[in-house]
Amino acid sequence: MESFIAITVVAALISYGMSIFFAKYFRKAGIVGEDVHKKRAVLPTSAGIPVFLGFFMATMLYSFYISYVLQTSVYLFEISVGVLSIAVITLVGFLDDVNVKGSIRRGLKQWEKPLLTLPAAIPLMAMKLGTPTVILPFLGEVNLGLLYPLLLVPLGVMVAANMVNLLAGLNGLESGLAIIYLSSLSLFAYLHVSSIAAKVIAFAALGAVIGFFPLNRYPAKFLPGDSLTYFLGSVLAIIAIVGNMEKAVVITSIPFVIEFLLKARGKFQVPTVGFQRNGRIYRKTKGIYSIPHLWMNGKYTEPQVVHKVWMVGALFALLAWIL
Repeated sequence: MESFIAITVVAALISYGMSIFFAKYFRKAGIVGEDVHKKRAVLPTSAGIPVFLGFFMATMLYSFYISYVLQTSVYLFEISVGVLSIAVITLVGFLDDVNVKGSIRRGLKQWEKPLLTLPAAIPLMAMKLGTPTVILPFLGEVNLGLLYPLLLVPLGVMVAANMVNLLAGLNGLESGLAIIYLSSLSLFAYLHVSSIAAKVIAFAALGAVIGFFPLNRYPAKFLPGDSLTYFLGSVLAIIAIVGNMEKAVVITSIPFVIEFLLKARGKFQVPTVGFQRNGRIYRKTKGIYSIPHLWMNGKYTEPQVVHKVWMVGALFALLAWIL
């Protein structure tokens, strides 16, 4: 356990330092976004880049430990392929973030995002990572054969990379929620999964997000951007595939499924964000088209709404241990 704690700490420290640097750099470069719940608040965005760098350095340092201290290469293959896929998906998110004009982010088209994330699954498919026998909620153990690497893996990567991006838009929402579900999944991997690669990736990702969180919590100084949400989604996909822990990841991800269904009600045209008045936050529509909308009724502040969504995430992170 000590080595995985070390991974988390290293990733957090590097991510924190990189976040401070890139917050300044992105602001100067004009890679910014509007914090819509604050008046005239324009902040640097695309935190997935410093978070990925913290994650990357932690996983590579552990790879050095495996090679030079343990003197084995048995785990390096899975770690390297997993990191490569995560890097590709994070890059797609970054491409979406950098298409800005002033403080208005144009981004990629909705149909372009899932298609561009598909190539990230190619290394996993080519190397046939993962186990075709999976345990799914309500279905139990299922052997999918070649359908697993050729269909389920690319589909899982594409869906996971894009689903985290749906539940976003409030200070600390994405990063705080990620700390909750990655803490649960990291511990689950440590106790129940034999794959060292899944454990390394999960703990490194957890540490990297922890390092970014101080700059993203309310009032935010650095916005996540799609590069971070895509990074987080890809991490979920990779640890599910490499660690054969699809069931735990699917249960933990149920809030994103709920968010997808709510967004679908509004034909994906209704934003999660609302507006602020007298310190309280309101949604822009009468209906509920996002989980945060449940509390965006003028009774709560932005941090209070975020905390309630965190509680929803914590509930399903706990259920992953029970079901």
